[in-house]
Amino acid sequence: MNTLSLIENGKVSPSVSTLQRLALTLGVPIAAFFEVQPMDSEIVHLRSDRRVQVSFAHGLLEDLGAGMAERTIEPFLITLEPHADSGPTPVVHTGQEFVYCLEGQIEYVVDGQAYVLEPGDSLLFDANLPHCWLNRRPEASKALMVICPFEAREKPALRHFGMGEKR
Repeated sequence: MNTLSLIENGKVSPSVSTLQRLALTLGVPIAAFFEVQPMDSEIVHLRSDRRVQVSFAHGLLEDLGAGMAERTIEPFLITLEPHADSGPTPVVHTGQEFVYCLEGQIEYVVDGQAYVLEPGDSLLFDANLPHCWLNRRPEASKALMVICPFEAREKPALRHFGMGEKR
């Protein structure tokens, strides 16, 4: 059986990279795969037990805005495993990015400047500046991340979180 058939029959969960390839092929945003309400919804009320969770290489990503048509804002709850990072290449995309540390400690490096976020700290920056994140701690860290790209087709969340398995 091919991968698509296995996914369709519920035998395997697609990785984020597989979803990205499907989204590009179909010409839809990757968020379309996580929709839990009709695509034309103008209001999204998403209960915590209904959020789609996707694991990535070093943590867990929860889409807090799934269901909104034509989103210009991408809110996520991210859990970063101990010593996780966004990789060796800084991320660059259009728009703005907001991060609010909920638990642990997250270090963001934006345009060469390091910012250490502890619970209650926030960071807002133009996302066209090269940036990356890391959790230097031996325990998991958690943050609210809101990405506001100028163009949704850029898929900035994928640039941050790469690959993973749907839970």
